Amino acid sequence: MLLVAVVSLGFFSCKRSSSNNTSRATGWRIDGKDGGFTANTKYKGQETAPGLVFIEGGTFTMGKTQDDPMHDWNNTPNQQHVQSFYMDETEVTNLMYTEYLYWTKTVFPPENENYRNIYKGALPDTLVWRDRLGFNETMTTNYLRHPGYAEYPVVGVNWIQAVQFCKWRTDRVNEAVLEREGYIAKGAKSIDSLSPDATFSTEAYLTDPSKTYGGKIDEYQGRIAQKANGKSKDSTDTDTNVYAKRTSGVILPEYRLPTEAEWEYAAKGLDGLREYNNIRGRKKYPWKGEFTRSGNRKRRGDQLANFKQGKGDYGGIAGWSDDGADITARVKSYPPNDFGLYDMAGNVAEWVSDVYRPIVDDEASDFNYYRGNVYMKNKINEEGKAVIVTPETIKYDTLANGRIVARNLPGQVAQVPVNEKETYLRTNFDKSDNRNYRDGDLSSSRFYDRFSEEDIENGEAEGKRMYNAPKHVVDADSTGMIRQYDKSNSRTTLIDDNVRVYKGGSWKDRAYWIDPAQRRAFPEYMATSYIGFRCAMSRVGSKSQERKSPR
Repeated sequence: MLLVAVVSLGFFSCKRSSSNNTSRATGWRIDGKDGGFTANTKYKGQETAPGLVFIEGGTFTMGKTQDDPMHDWNNTPNQQHVQSFYMDETEVTNLMYTEYLYWTKTVFPPENENYRNIYKGALPDTLVWRDRLGFNETMTTNYLRHPGYAEYPVVGVNWIQAVQFCKWRTDRVNEAVLEREGYIAKGAKSIDSLSPDATFSTEAYLTDPSKTYGGKIDEYQGRIAQKANGKSKDSTDTDTNVYAKRTSGVILPEYRLPTEAEWEYAAKGLDGLREYNNIRGRKKYPWKGEFTRSGNRKRRGDQLANFKQGKGDYGGIAGWSDDGADITARVKSYPPNDFGLYDMAGNVAEWVSDVYRPIVDDEASDFNYYRGNVYMKNKINEEGKAVIVTPETIKYDTLANGRIVARNLPGQVAQVPVNEKETYLRTNFDKSDNRNYRDGDLSSSRFYDRFSEEDIENGEAEGKRMYNAPKHVVDADSTGMIRQYDKSNSRTTLIDDNVRVYKGGSWKDRAYWIDPAQRRAFPEYMATSYIGFRCAMSRVGSKSQERKSPR
């Protein structure tokens, strides 16, 4: 009886402490009726956003290729650790991308001269299918929009367009989450009711929610705001709205392109070969084993990816196809890897977020390695508030190939680079743009002691840098667009800050390139018929989704 009494006392004591929801710091009540500090103490963990699968992070050998006939320094093996994250189950499809085009065209009608380049800048380049000595006009006119290709990976999208798609997807998903959770009313996200000056942006909502939907967010009160104001469900009166904050835990992190380390880690799918803290077995491709054909009884002899098997062999002999495709294939046509990801080898190669350099500097970083950080911050006006982009203040960028794309959209927060105030006396970073940090440029050049950063900015170091890429210029005058080609014979490389890494083989590549450790690069403003992309999202909170138990 004494034992039962002690256990019962402990149980009710724990229950009482939990139900009181008191702070361990002060003993004060959290979320009490008397106001004060509020926090989401019932947070269960990050939900898996639409289209994504969870990838538990870990350590792996990055850049380890089985075959390296070139013997270059582009795939030097190095040990890296990647945090847990989420990645698209499949490549972004034509159907997903045309949904983005439809929203953009509806909200920012291209008939309006002020918005014409928003829609045009988002359009994929369908001419990537054309070939000097090939008849591919069917794909040129049909591949993007015909329903027969709806579930095929989108191509003709450059790196900048892929990044903008990720931003758009972030806002649409979080808009739906806020509607589901009752922070905004149902139907508020309907594109039929939106206008160019009244759109939703996740970052703008978190920074200054009162300006969301063009300052009309209080007209879209959800049930949470109505309940807080003591109004009935059918009430149309407005009062102080209740906004979700980052501390609410309902707003998801941004969709983005995966880093090169994340993509390679996810493609390898080493989870199926884990034995305690070791990797047992060998994998050359995303599947088990070192061959491209399946050994399973049901699929024995079938190719496990869509790639080019040989000269003039893109799919095999008609009637019994080796991989079931001549160009791209429908997503999920092949078995997934151990993480549940489809087409991490073949079909289309994929953009990742990194700026390309021949080496991965694991001495500088072996945790979440990424080259491409350009740190920005919200632009603040004289009143101390974030500046929201309006239809009159849209910024456009003219790319090196003459294409015009919108840098930001109405409703988004204007961004500017961080300055000396943020970097003063810091040891982890000292400037906004870190793309060239320890990339072998200055220290590897025989002119390393002959010019400073000021000389570089003034152009006095041109022709002496290690990465001395051509600089084509696009300009405009009263006669139209002028393209000036860099015809200098002194250029030594194609590498610059506008060249991005892409990973994985495609329908157009031999098996050599479908090894996840292989890496290639392409200018961020150009597109091809064999490069697509998929999105990723960072994991917030615990490393794993479920508690680990010893075997």
